[in-house]
Amino acid sequence: MRKMTDNTRTELATPDAETGRPHPGRAVSRVVEGWVAAFRRKLSAGELGWLPVVLVLAAVWIIFQSLNENFLSPRNLSNLSVDIVGTGLIAVGIVFVLLLGELDLSVGSISGLAAAVFAVLNVNSGVPEWLALIVGVLAGTVAGTVQGYSFAKTRVPAFVVTLAGLLTWNGIMLAILGTSGTINLDENGLVAKLTSYYFTNDAVAYGLAAVGASVVFLVSYQDRRRRQAVGMPHRSLRAIGVRTGAVAVIAFAVAYLLNRFQGLPLALLIFLVTVAGLDIVLRHTHYGRQVYALGGSVEASRRASLSVTWVRTAVLAVSGTMAAIGGLFLASRITSVSQSSGSGVLLLNAIAAAVIGGTSLFGGRGTTWSAVLGMLVIQSIASGMAITDTPTAVQSVITGGVLFAAVVIDSLSRRSQEAHGRA
Repeated sequence: MRKMTDNTRTELATPDAETGRPHPGRAVSRVVEGWVAAFRRKLSAGELGWLPVVLVLAAVWIIFQSLNENFLSPRNLSNLSVDIVGTGLIAVGIVFVLLLGELDLSVGSISGLAAAVFAVLNVNSGVPEWLALIVGVLAGTVAGTVQGYSFAKTRVPAFVVTLAGLLTWNGIMLAILGTSGTINLDENGLVAKLTSYYFTNDAVAYGLAAVGASVVFLVSYQDRRRRQAVGMPHRSLRAIGVRTGAVAVIAFAVAYLLNRFQGLPLALLIFLVTVAGLDIVLRHTHYGRQVYALGGSVEASRRASLSVTWVRTAVLAVSGTMAAIGGLFLASRITSVSQSSGSGVLLLNAIAAAVIGGTSLFGGRGTTWSAVLGMLVIQSIASGMAITDTPTAVQSVITGGVLFAAVVIDSLSRRSQEAHGRA
């Protein structure tokens, strides 16, 4: 019998009567039973994970599909997959800031600033698109870095520093755009293709689905080896296999649906690759562990000799960079930049997506995939409202209700964890 691993994910199985080897069906059953037992323990301790948002998303899809049979059509799901990208990328940056228990209120203005810098350089000044694109993203990085360093050095709450940034970057954007106010982008240009290009070959979507599942297996396997080497609890190979299989089923199902319309959107591919890459950074690098540690306790992090100033500066720099990239995708979607870019409900939706997806407002808990799930909920509500001709006011009320519920669940979850000595 092998040594028990974390969350009862063991490879124990009753041997087959003829071969003497563990029966594959029983082995998978043991893995699933282990997951169920671990899940129950987490629920009792207040660690709800992604369960609430998944249930909300399922409810939203069921309700709108019952109201209009076209809601879950390949066309609408394809459009939905592109619509979540711009704000979703901004929400990913917000996740980094929330992990510190802070808030960045400037992301909307930074996204507008980056789009304005790109448009003025490319359209008005004739700078090549690729160079204008890089400068636009760097503008967001610089803005985020300035805010992060100010926050780290002055110890003024991040929401105050970024509130000042919101006004400053918005003013600079308006000055850059000038009196014209609106700049139309080239509809056949590089930026426009970010949200208008589709991989029409079916093999591309299926191939990338296979690659994604393989990456999940490799990352999980490497994590298992590292934990095993230092004697830490780790997943069994069968548990990793079942998990990879579940991811593969979802990935191939998504590929199938997208191929039934126009194929895999380039915007969705970039979004998922970015989210996965930053998730690896957060969960499998020294920098990521520092972010979670600082979100858990600033004082403990200082005593552990972590560079609090550097981590805070880097987190706000990441947030600014992601806001700039998201702003360029939003500009690509409408092929124009105006004085209203980055305004409206963009900031609120980005923050709501991160929180609804499961990132804690108290810091120290959440992943980049939280932004994806939260954005799916928000955009699904918006899409459902549009397809059923429901007033926009109702959309705001529903989204606000979901956000409030997410905050309440987060608060209750934290209290439960404190009661169990986990927070």
